[in-house]
Amino acid sequence: MAAIDTTPGTGSMAVPATAAPVGGGATTLRPEESRVIWLLLGAAFVAILNETTMGVAIPHLITDLGITALAAQWLTTAFMLTMAVVIPITGFLLRRFTTRQMFIAAMGLFSLGTLIAFLSPGFPMLLVARVVQASGTAIMMPLLMTTIMTVVPAAIRGRMMGRVSIVISLAPAIGPTLAGALLDTVGWRWIFGIVLPIALVALAVGARWIHNLGETTRAPIDILSVVLSALGFGGLVYGLSQLGGGGHGTGSDAAAADALSSASMAISLTVGVIALGLFAWRQIILQREDDALLDLRVFRSANFSLSIGQMALMSMAFFGAITVLPLYLQRVHGISPLETGLIVLPGALAMGFAGPLIGRIYDRWGTRVLLVPGAVITSAMLWFYTTYTPTTPIWVIVTAHTVLSIGLALSFTPLFTASLASLQPKFYSYGSAVVGTVQQVAGAAGIAMMFGIMSAVTAGAIDAGADAIAAEGAGTQAAFLLAAILSLPLLVGAFLIRKPADAPHGAAPVGH
Repeated sequence: MAAIDTTPGTGSMAVPATAAPVGGGATTLRPEESRVIWLLLGAAFVAILNETTMGVAIPHLITDLGITALAAQWLTTAFMLTMAVVIPITGFLLRRFTTRQMFIAAMGLFSLGTLIAFLSPGFPMLLVARVVQASGTAIMMPLLMTTIMTVVPAAIRGRMMGRVSIVISLAPAIGPTLAGALLDTVGWRWIFGIVLPIALVALAVGARWIHNLGETTRAPIDILSVVLSALGFGGLVYGLSQLGGGGHGTGSDAAAADALSSASMAISLTVGVIALGLFAWRQIILQREDDALLDLRVFRSANFSLSIGQMALMSMAFFGAITVLPLYLQRVHGISPLETGLIVLPGALAMGFAGPLIGRIYDRWGTRVLLVPGAVITSAMLWFYTTYTPTTPIWVIVTAHTVLSIGLALSFTPLFTASLASLQPKFYSYGSAVVGTVQQVAGAAGIAMMFGIMSAVTAGAIDAGADAIAAEGAGTQAAFLLAAILSLPLLVGAFLIRKPADAPHGAAPVGH
C-alpha cells in the first residue's frame, strides 16, 4: 500500500492552513497559494498558445522543409499521441512527486522542446521537438487543475475555474493570429522563438517561487500499466487520426493509400481497445492497495461520471466543429489563415472574459442555471452551422461562432468544477488525469469522424459532377450535421449534473 510521505525537509507538506476552515466557510487564499496558481495559469497559457500555432504553420513547413503533407501532419499527430500517452500517467505522478518537482519537469520539457524546434535543421529534429514539447504540456493542465482543487476553498472554486477558462480560451484565440503574422514576416522558426524566452522566464520564476502543496506517496510505478496505457490511449488516438485519411482520389496509388489507411486504422483501434481493457483490469487490481497508475474508483461518483460523459460529448462536437470551420472559411470562402484567425477571435475572447463571471454564478447558484442554457445555446448554434453555404455572410459566421463560444463557456467551467468537486481529495489528481484524457481522446474522435465524413461527402459530390467549392460546402455541412447530432444528449445531461455540497478538505463530498 502506498504510504503518505510527510517527512520534514522532503519538500512535501500538507495544505497550509487558511484563516478559516477550508470548505464552505473560507473565501480567500494565502498569498503563496495564490502565487502558485497564477504561475501555473501563466505556464499553461504559454503551453496552449504554442499548441494552437502549428495548424496555421503546416503549409509553410511543407514548402520550407520540402516534405509531403502526410509527413507534415505528423507534427500534429505525434503531439496528440504523446499527450494521450502522458496524461493518463499524470494521476500517479502528481501523487508521487511534489508540486515544485512536477512544475519544473513540465516547463523544463516544454522549454527544451521549444529550443530544439527553434534550432531544428530539418523535419526529423522538429518532430522530436514536438514530442518533447507535448510531454511537458501534458503535465501542465492536470497539475493546474489538481492544485486548484487542493488549495482553493470550495466556496470560490467556480471563479478560479473561470480563470482557467480564460487560459483555455484566449490562448487558442491568439495562437493562430500570432502564427499568421509571424509566418507572413519572419518565418516559422519564430513561432517557437517568441515562445521560448517566455517559457524560460516562467520556468525560472516557478522554480524560485513555487512551493509544494498537498501530500506525496511512495507508491512504486507499475511498468505494465504504463505500457498498457500507452498502447491503449495511443492506439485509440492514432487509429482515430487515420479515419478519413486515405487518398479519396482515383487510380492505383489512391486505392493503395485508402487500403493502407484503413488497415492502419483497424489495427490501431483493435490494439487500443484490447490494451485499454487490460489496463482497466490492471488498475482495478492495483487500486485495492492504492497503487493504481490511474485509480478508476473516481467513477464510483455518479456526478463525476455524468460530468465526464457530458464533457466527452461536448469535446467531440466542439473540437470537431472548430477544426472544420477554418477549412470551410479557407476552402469555400477563399480567405487567408490570418483572416480566419480574426474571424474566430471574438468568440474566443467572449468565452474567456465570460469565464470569471460564470465561475461566480456557479459558486452562488450551482450547475443547472449554467448548464441548461449552455447546452441549449451550444446545440442550437451547431444546428445553425448546418445551414452554412458558400454565400453565407462572414458577419453571420462571426456572430454564430461568438454565440456558440458563450454557450460553451456556460458549460465547461461548471463541468470542470462539479466533476472534480465530486471526488475525495485523494482522488483529485486521478480525476484531473481522467478529465484531460477524455478531452484528448474525445476531441480526437470528433475531429476524426468529422474529417472522415467531410472527405467522403466532398469526394462523392465531386464524383457526381459538383464543382470544388460546392463539393467542399456539402462536405462541411455533413460534418456540422454530425456535431449537431452529438450535441442533442447534452440537453438531457444538463439537468442531471449538480453542484456537490461544499465539503471540507479530507471529507468525502455528499453522495460519494
